[in-house]
Amino acid sequence: MEAGRVIRALARMAVWRLVFAVPLLLAVTIGMFALAKASPFDPVRQYLGDRALTTSPEVAERIRANWGLDRPLAEQYLTWLGNLVRGDLGDSRSLHRPVAEVIGDRLGWTLLAVGCALVLMLAGSLVAGVLAAWRRGSWLDRAITGTAYANEAAPVFWTGLLVIWIFAVKLRWLPSGGLTDAAATTVEPGDVLRHMILPVVVLAFSQSSWLVLFVRESLIGALREDFVIGARARGLRERTVILRHALRSALLPFITLLGARVPELVTGAILVESVFSWPGVASASVQAALSADFPLLAALTLLATLAVLVGSLLADTAYVFADPRVRVLGVS
Repeated sequence: MEAGRVIRALARMAVWRLVFAVPLLLAVTIGMFALAKASPFDPVRQYLGDRALTTSPEVAERIRANWGLDRPLAEQYLTWLGNLVRGDLGDSRSLHRPVAEVIGDRLGWTLLAVGCALVLMLAGSLVAGVLAAWRRGSWLDRAITGTAYANEAAPVFWTGLLVIWIFAVKLRWLPSGGLTDAAATTVEPGDVLRHMILPVVVLAFSQSSWLVLFVRESLIGALREDFVIGARARGLRERTVILRHALRSALLPFITLLGARVPELVTGAILVESVFSWPGVASASVQAALSADFPLLAALTLLATLAVLVGSLLADTAYVFADPRVRVLGVS
């Protein structure tokens, strides 16, 4: 009975999120077209590059007409939206390939890197935050919180370049970037694993600061609660009190915070993939922006928006299963 009630509540929540997602995605698409119209960059000149100096105006106008850029903005938008509904994302002007094909080839590598970084970020943040709260006021607590604040202030690309200089240039322990070695003719799992260590660690480390600090503060607050004091009074070991009583209560808001960090995780993935030349969709967005490749950039922007919405929905779903009070009261 309870399982059925939870499933129905989750279904209602998913439906409401879907109803909210449709106008949000429409607003994002309208904003993309408005920004593209206001952009000072001419996509035709960006496409031609140095050839723009020698290309006749007639040829440039013919390219503009083939792309539909000579039509009114509203007509361009409705045509693009109609193609999107039919599953046609258009062709990438910079990569000269269908956008769906570009995303299909690159999405798996981004999911692999981001998924590994997310697991590492969660495990590292929990361990570091618990240790800092457990040894509150000690040198370990000061070292963890000081590192977290310093990491939050450091740009992601700076951290990535520093890691490359230390581990790839000076120590020569790991490759500096790419998916495989330059001389490799095939993609071997071991080679990929070596190349993804640095980007995954940098992405996880760069996004873990506030999670570490949140776990620390939340756990310190939970240790002052009556049920924790009662557990100590019953003579339970300190480790049992922290891990089985205080930590479970402290982690409930942590789930919601994790869902709110998805946009920063997407931004961090863009910077990390660019620094380490990782062939994912995040690095493709940088190339699309520099080339004024609107079809590819629009599709990647929608994909990032969907990632944020799905991350928020998964966080709320996990909260329902983690907190019995939500299961009793229901989910709206």
